[in-house]
Amino acid sequence: MSTTINVPPGLRNVVVTETTLGDVRGDEGFYHYREYSAIDLAKSKTLEDVWYLMFEGHLPTAAERDRFVAELTPLRVLPDEVSAVLPAIATAGTTFNPLAGLRTALSLLAAVRGLPPLWDADPARRKADAMLVCAVTPTILAALYRLREGQQPLEPRADLSAAENWLYLVTGTEPTAVHATAIEHYLVSTVDHGFNASTFTARVIASTGADVVSAVAGAIGAFSGPLHGGAPDRALASLDEIGTPDRIDDWVRAKVSAGDRIMGFGHAVYRTEDPRSLMLRDIARGIGGELVDFATTVEQRIVDVLAELKPGRNLYANVEFYAGVVMELCGIPRAMFTPTFAVSRIIGWSANILEQSTDPKIIRPIATYVGPQPPVPVP
Repeated sequence: MSTTINVPPGLRNVVVTETTLGDVRGDEGFYHYREYSAIDLAKSKTLEDVWYLMFEGHLPTAAERDRFVAELTPLRVLPDEVSAVLPAIATAGTTFNPLAGLRTALSLLAAVRGLPPLWDADPARRKADAMLVCAVTPTILAALYRLREGQQPLEPRADLSAAENWLYLVTGTEPTAVHATAIEHYLVSTVDHGFNASTFTARVIASTGADVVSAVAGAIGAFSGPLHGGAPDRALASLDEIGTPDRIDDWVRAKVSAGDRIMGFGHAVYRTEDPRSLMLRDIARGIGGELVDFATTVEQRIVDVLAELKPGRNLYANVEFYAGVVMELCGIPRAMFTPTFAVSRIIGWSANILEQSTDPKIIRPIATYVGPQPPVPVP
């Protein structure tokens, strides 16, 4: 007779493996990459530094960083076979879906470059494939957006950092130092965040020995859901919906009464304020403007009303709320809010895929059957 273990909904707090990549301490409002505070890294290091940390296990020296940048710079350029199909991908359908387009383009890239299954590849090849996928993702996403808008895609520039390149590729303008720094802080702060749904999905697929792109594509699918990565634009849309400060309380009460989720508030892990949200709020305030003033007013009133209507729940603004505000201030169009999140998170997915690929055991849980009891005779 098989033994079953009852687990909480959503596998909450269930330990599924060990990792050296980082962790989230929800009760403390703290998370880290390797041994470093993620927020401290976001405030002091570049995306390339943290990318190196996640892949290599330590922060780079100046020489290591130079070699790393020299390695990834040519990887940002799309193969001709992929570039040729991007116009068809970008203009497909009535609604622009950049993450679906990214999945499609990466699948073609895997075929063009002959990415082998992780099971058949040595560690050096696995890392090289992961580097390629991470480096080329911003180029694909920005190209899809510009093509959809009737504009020509831009080539990545070797003289720009990863964060600067992202803003340049999307907007067509070399960013100001203020905007580049703001986006870099955001990108670094969202590289990884524990065993969230997309990261776990990537590791499940990697555990089968599939290739890097298969695992990343599965993660992108999970990430595209509005309950996961697809919320920054929806959170900002809430500000548009509210319109003026005098409408905040009525708007919140109507949402709660209808059982609707308020995008940008609450988190599956944090029981304190989201440290990413606190950092992004400070960044937004540093840039300033009417949008920031309104957003901070809305945030405080929503927190107060939710505390009244849902006592003991500790519902605060999460990363999506101020992420949308910061991206709007930096000129990123709303259709590209979630793709901006993906530009950094793909580094975390890839680091998890590389770590999982060293474990020969496939992830294979079970479910508790609750249907009619067998055996019933087949009619």
